[in-house]
Amino acid sequence: MPFWKKEGPSLRACNFVICVLFLVVTLPRCVHLWLKNSIKMSEKFDVIIVGAGPAGCAAAYSLAKTGFNVLMVERGKYPGAKNVMGGRLYAYALNRLVPDFWKEAPVERCVTHEKLTLLSDKSSVTLDFQDKELLEPPNSFTILRARFDQWFASKAVEAGATLISNIRVDDLLWKDKKITGIVAGTDKLEANIVIAADGAVSLMAEKAGLKKFLAKGFAIGMKEIIELPEKTIEERFNLVSGEGTAQLFIGQCTRQIPGGAFVYTNRTSLSLGIVVYINQLIESKVEAYELMREFNSNPAIAKLIAGGKLVEYSVHVIPESSRTGLYTDGLLVVGDAAGLLVNSGITLRGMDMAIASGMAAAEAVKIAMGKNDFSKKSLSHYEYLLKQDFVLKDMHTFRRSPGFLQNTRLYSLYPELVCRLFHRLALVKGPKKRLFDELLEETKGKRVQMVWDLIKGLRAL
Repeated sequence: MPFWKKEGPSLRACNFVICVLFLVVTLPRCVHLWLKNSIKMSEKFDVIIVGAGPAGCAAAYSLAKTGFNVLMVERGKYPGAKNVMGGRLYAYALNRLVPDFWKEAPVERCVTHEKLTLLSDKSSVTLDFQDKELLEPPNSFTILRARFDQWFASKAVEAGATLISNIRVDDLLWKDKKITGIVAGTDKLEANIVIAADGAVSLMAEKAGLKKFLAKGFAIGMKEIIELPEKTIEERFNLVSGEGTAQLFIGQCTRQIPGGAFVYTNRTSLSLGIVVYINQLIESKVEAYELMREFNSNPAIAKLIAGGKLVEYSVHVIPESSRTGLYTDGLLVVGDAAGLLVNSGITLRGMDMAIASGMAAAEAVKIAMGKNDFSKKSLSHYEYLLKQDFVLKDMHTFRRSPGFLQNTRLYSLYPELVCRLFHRLALVKGPKKRLFDELLEETKGKRVQMVWDLIKGLRAL
């Protein structure tokens, strides 16, 4: 007789296992549905935040800890499930919101080594910068978003915010031409103010008429995470425990298409990837995956990832120069959704801008709530706060950089020139020339063009 038909301990054990499996499968869904229904029947929220990334979490945490009724709606199964970035966080903005956050947050490594590598077909030149002053306090960390975003969202929830995940927001709720909430499927949730923190391709900003999508304003980022033993990473990058490297690559890694590549060290993995301008990628007729494959096989990279295991692959759209309207009646737009990003050539900053914008949005909401005025005029204080802080100041300072960085000579002529110059200096084969003479020979016929690029670069960067 089969064991499941037998009476006694075996049958009772089988029934117990079936019950446990049933609960494991159905309980999360039941809780999720109960939470949705309880929210549907709840009173109007002070603020609804669409997206639980860094910008959304910063806004939610800032508002919830001062007593506001805040709802965060996240499309992924959990915060960080759908979010992608290179993997580097500059600490300044978050440290203002959560002092010494690195003592509790799941950061990977503190960046102690800054490297810039110029790649040609056959050679490379690397600049390696180290500065102890960047460690006190820490200037930046490498992170993994799946871990970090869950921690940040939990901080907001602990402060009193409500978080629901695995929910797609389809539209905005309107009343008398003013935004009064969100529409998710058949559910309509009301709020005094909605904060759009839904990423670079922001549906909320588009629905509000604040954003238009043009390919030339965006870049595409492709990223892999390669798993390696902690000691192996430290040996290959000459690090001690807790230290990290951020290495940028320019030149042949993008087939001379405007953009660049990166390698960041995590505790037990490497984040590596390529970023290129979408319009230039389309014009080149190069398949994006080919760039990633060639980058991994480059001798300078292959030895760093040798023996590693690919555990994650992702693609992300980056708003390089795609600015969005920041506010309208009942709505504020933050982070990538607002195109708040600065690329200075050496640093590509988005996450710290997102956090700072979330904090500024929270302050604007507090003032609007105090006046009970959620009009466009009232919420314009958000832009004022961004101008007072570093966000819009830095964006104004580097406003010319997106145009300058699409100069193809930056990725073809100059990496090749530097590599050939170092080749001449290193080669010993007969009489040698002075450095100045070698430089004159390598730049012959290109000097006027180079001077003009230098002038533009000094203005932009």
